[in-house]
Amino acid sequence: MSFSFNFEVQLTTKGQQGEESKSQTGKQDYAVKPVPGNNNNTTTPAETVKAAVEHHPPAEPHFLLNDAVCETVTIGTLPPLHFLNESVFERTASERDDDERILSRTAAQSSDLISGVYEGGLKVWECTYDLLELLEREGETFGGKMVLDLGCGAGLLGLLALKSGASQVHFQDYNSTVIEQLTLPNALLNCQVEGEEEEVKGKKRGLQEEDDETIIEEDKMKKDEEAKSDEEKNEQKKEGEDGSPSPKRQALDLSQHSKLTCCRFFSGDWTTFLALVLKEDLFPKYDIIFTSETIYNTAYYSALHDTLHRLLAPRGVVYLATKAHYFGVGGGLHLFEQFIEDKGVFDMEKLWDVDQGLQRHVVAMHFKTTNKS
Repeated sequence: MSFSFNFEVQLTTKGQQGEESKSQTGKQDYAVKPVPGNNNNTTTPAETVKAAVEHHPPAEPHFLLNDAVCETVTIGTLPPLHFLNESVFERTASERDDDERILSRTAAQSSDLISGVYEGGLKVWECTYDLLELLEREGETFGGKMVLDLGCGAGLLGLLALKSGASQVHFQDYNSTVIEQLTLPNALLNCQVEGEEEEVKGKKRGLQEEDDETIIEEDKMKKDEEAKSDEEKNEQKKEGEDGSPSPKRQALDLSQHSKLTCCRFFSGDWTTFLALVLKEDLFPKYDIIFTSETIYNTAYYSALHDTLHRLLAPRGVVYLATKAHYFGVGGGLHLFEQFIEDKGVFDMEKLWDVDQGLQRHVVAMHFKTTNKS
């Protein structure tokens, strides 16, 4: 399966502090016990229950992308997914609104986990890419479906569904800062008019038959570019040779935001999130629920199971991507499988075992025949 990354800046990857101990987004507020000799997790006691809140795009959403630098990942035949560059995001953390103070606290403590404070949503973890590849390989369709990206972080899984015709896509993460500073901007970057990707492909094919008139036009465009401001020049360089606008330029055009009306954004722990959405009359259940690297700690299994049980449609499917074991925290697929079996609500099917690096898995969960509720 082919992966194609289009990086708009040179990445300087920050050393990940124990990939095995990566925390997840959207968990209930439980304390995680420190592991002797493991300095990769900052596991302070949970502070308070994180009340669920719905976040709405601002009246002028283009301000979310001021000075933004994005990158693009393309997996096989999937539509390209655009998201804020992680390295630039980290370097500009001090300039961002952060009522939770997670950006400064994680930087100061060099940690991917501060239990009950920050649950790891600012990074795109490798199991997310595993699930994207599996979805491409299996040909999952999203047309007209309700989709939840649970513990969404950057939101790539939900954004795939959005760009593939889902009727509604909801994003949930533990931290409000993640939703406001990462998920929402990423949604804007991907809210392009329907059919745009095909138009871009058509332009590429047309360039193969380029004639003298096109060359003259390109010379004219080059001269015009010289009159642009430095900022405009930098943005123009990010645009593809096919002449299509860059993701950021498209997102700044408010006429492109029709797909944003298909999205809802929530923060808070899973228990309060569940209570919030169930307050709505006739709240529709989800045909597909994505959740990636969210079973790292057994203390969260009950809240996760309840959320899946109450929000999945009777014939729906949960796609779970996970490592086999999260060292230093204790969770993993085997323990979650046992938990699911004991509950007797879901059947679990292994879809893909990934052996590169730490062993990883993608599984699907469906209601047992006698438990469709």
